Amino acid sequence: MSRQQAVQGVVLTGYTSSSAAFPQPPAPAPQHGAPAASRRTGHYNVQRSRPGEKPPYQRCSSQDSLDELALDDYWKELAIIQHTGDTEPQEEVQLKVADEGEQEEAWLTEAGLATLFDESAADGEDSMVLLSTLTRTQAAAVEKRVETLKQTLRKRNKSYSVPDVRDIFKPPASQDTKDDESASSGGSDNTKKETVSSGEHSEAEPCGGGAETETDINLEVSFSEQALLSYKDGSKVTQPVNEADDKLPDFKVVRDKTGMTKVGDLAAADMKKVRRLVLIEMTALFDTAGIDLKTHKPLKIKVKESGLFGVPLSTVLEQDQKRVPGSRVPLIMQRLISHIEEEGLHTEGLLRVPGASTRVKAVCQELEQKFYDGLFSWETLKQHDAASLLKLFIRELPHPLLTVEYFSAFVSVLKFPTKKQQLQALNLLVLLLPESSRDTLKALLEFLQRVIDHKEQNKMTLNNVAVVMAPNIFMFKGFRSKFSEQQEFAMATGMANIVRLLIRYQNLLWTIPKFVMNQVRKQNTENQKKMNRDRAVKKLLKKMAYDRDKNSDKTEKNTETEGGFIRVQAPQFSKVSMAVQLTEELQASDILARFLSQDSSVSVKREDLCLYEIGGNIKERCLDEETYMKALLELNPSAEWVIKSVQR
Repeated sequence: MSRQQAVQGVVLTGYTSSSAAFPQPPAPAPQHGAPAASRRTGHYNVQRSRPGEKPPYQRCSSQDSLDELALDDYWKELAIIQHTGDTEPQEEVQLKVADEGEQEEAWLTEAGLATLFDESAADGEDSMVLLSTLTRTQAAAVEKRVETLKQTLRKRNKSYSVPDVRDIFKPPASQDTKDDESASSGGSDNTKKETVSSGEHSEAEPCGGGAETETDINLEVSFSEQALLSYKDGSKVTQPVNEADDKLPDFKVVRDKTGMTKVGDLAAADMKKVRRLVLIEMTALFDTAGIDLKTHKPLKIKVKESGLFGVPLSTVLEQDQKRVPGSRVPLIMQRLISHIEEEGLHTEGLLRVPGASTRVKAVCQELEQKFYDGLFSWETLKQHDAASLLKLFIRELPHPLLTVEYFSAFVSVLKFPTKKQQLQALNLLVLLLPESSRDTLKALLEFLQRVIDHKEQNKMTLNNVAVVMAPNIFMFKGFRSKFSEQQEFAMATGMANIVRLLIRYQNLLWTIPKFVMNQVRKQNTENQKKMNRDRAVKKLLKKMAYDRDKNSDKTEKNTETEGGFIRVQAPQFSKVSMAVQLTEELQASDILARFLSQDSSVSVKREDLCLYEIGGNIKERCLDEETYMKALLELNPSAEWVIKSVQR
């Protein structure tokens, strides 16, 4: 099977990518004499087209929408990849889906629910607390995996003790009949409370807010619950995929007075809870939409143990952190982006126009030898060569930036019927990425947006950039497969559209939804209650409580809070603490401004300071500057408030 696509006299006959989740039309009959795909994974066979040969798809230079007429740059990029930055041939590797039962075990383990099939697993109590906070659709997702695993183990005659799903969500005996009915349907009393609470902050909605519109992103109610409601209302109508850039909706988040929470704002312990909840919610969202989600096994391939290009992201960052502690984005990537921007983002065809193939290869080798020693001559590097090297770095990662585990989920996002649900799915998937992949992706998307901001000069619109970058993000070293002509075209359009959404809505994708934060707070509260019920801990807590009662600082804090004041501490700086009067309009930004005005000895920049919420029902949280303090105090009355510097 082959694809013959004329692009300025070049015919693409085979390439490497993944299309498992894209629409799969029937494959055409094999064409005799078709050239074999290149053994260099991630690269393409190229042939010259015969004069007068008609390509399968006629294209034009339209940049307004991602239909079949606007993908010239995609096919050209594939041809360029053949000639730029070739690496050593690599053994062919096929992505494999986990066996029946194996996938469910892995999912339950990752979700922190291993005790549901393995009684010896740790964190049994934490699992029960997690289950008690789930919404109806989230609980249904867990039930589905447990039931599938139970049936699989029964077939294999395994001796694992998997509980009945009805027992997993069985409510305590003290609950009333209504609670029993809710639990028996796979839900929890959390759902109604979330739905009600989403209306409790109506004053924080945008002007004119009342009924939620199609462009409002509600972060207070579970995405899967919202989807379920919309499907019941009969609104599961697929929207067009290929809108023009200026036709993409301007989504806005319905702000909450307790503040937005971004990735990086939370302590590691709470982020662990977030990730488990997000995995369950993402799965529930796909289940609700009827999208079958298969997880691929991690690739086991031989990789370079050092260097810059073709090296695992984790390895590159380990090398970087020895030289620059705290590095979160590869230094080579940062330096390439800086060089491109120093040359000016107004250059026409930036990212689309390739660097000279032989020169790019030579520069790649020179960087490998001289980069860390600081001996590379950056002033001689041409801008288009630097852009080609940036794309090469992303493309040559042995494991894809979007990870093998969630690769099929990313490419399945377009199966959701509305742009809002596609965006919600992407939000959850971004939160599931490993920290290194997430930080690197963020830096890349921010750079791509800056390129688009100069589109009047460089002629690189959102569509142009998405089409050029798609094969570099979705292709990865070590994987290959063969696809029909129709499959390849569906993949091209789908991948470009996903990259377009990632760029266009990146400001929303790193936000942790409020409903997830509420569930984290509930887990922390329940864990604290369980600790209080333990006799040994109870004695210790009683003594601690007695000591705290004698502590004048505790008395002063309670008195001031009751009197309309909170005490803000800054132990990192010279000011020990300051009392701040609470008002309805007091925001975190006001407290930071007051702190800086009163302590002239602080040399830290304003943007490097953050007011933290610490303790109570959260471990630690860096507050959004638009957080209303009185509203947050009502949500977490036991919290303490501390000003600290933060590494951005």
